[in-house]
Amino acid sequence: MSYLHSRPSNIDDAGCIQKITPQSANWQYVSFEVHQLAAGESKIFSSDDQETCMVIVSGLADVTTAQQSWKNIGERMSVFEKKAPYSVYTPPKDAISVIANTELEIAICRAPAVGTYPTRLIKPQDCSYETRGTGTNQRHVCNILFANMEAEKLLVVEVITPDGNWSSYPPHKHDSDNLPLESSLEETYFHKLNPEQGFAFQRVYTDDRSIDETISVENNSVVMVPEGYHPVGAPHGYELYYLNVMAGPTREWVFKNDPAHEWIINKD
Repeated sequence: MSYLHSRPSNIDDAGCIQKITPQSANWQYVSFEVHQLAAGESKIFSSDDQETCMVIVSGLADVTTAQQSWKNIGERMSVFEKKAPYSVYTPPKDAISVIANTELEIAICRAPAVGTYPTRLIKPQDCSYETRGTGTNQRHVCNILFANMEAEKLLVVEVITPDGNWSSYPPHKHDSDNLPLESSLEETYFHKLNPEQGFAFQRVYTDDRSIDETISVENNSVVMVPEGYHPVGAPHGYELYYLNVMAGPTREWVFKNDPAHEWIINKD
């Protein structure tokens, strides 16, 4: 199994199915967790030195921070309803308390921060949408914490790739701290399939092939992209969702396409 692939598992008694840390990923910025709660269960998430974007992946919840609270937020029961999520952003030293009103899945996205921006609710109407690509390279993007919303390091986005289509394609990378030509961003991909017994493929490779991994991802898999190009393909019959979390020294998404495959853009 690829060292860049984290398969889903119940790693604690409280329903955490994914936990990626800078230590486990051997990088510096991105932390990522996924938690599943039954109705009536509660959890508290706190951090002294990281900003947090908690994405309600599916379900309804009451959410409380140090100074604010929101009742019964969340709207979709599945990511494939093609509705934007509710999310909560907090700076360091602010805790998020969650009570599940239904079966609930939440993603905890984190990166180092000093506390520049306040706690806030990110509603579906605050997200921005775009469709990228054409033909079998078309995918649908929902920006949760991107150019639509300020943060210190975090970039958070969802993508739906229709069955038989490709995304993160042509292959691109963002692993060089060389602005304005390219930025350096670590990235996680949290995958879901519809129907959930499906699979998809993600390749992660560098120019010198020091990394060259092709990964068969399953429902609730996480792929870590420390560097290199990272295209994704969804087989016929299986719709693919993924939640991306990115962070690096500068909060700018400036990517470079693989020169060998950039001709595809002109063809489209």
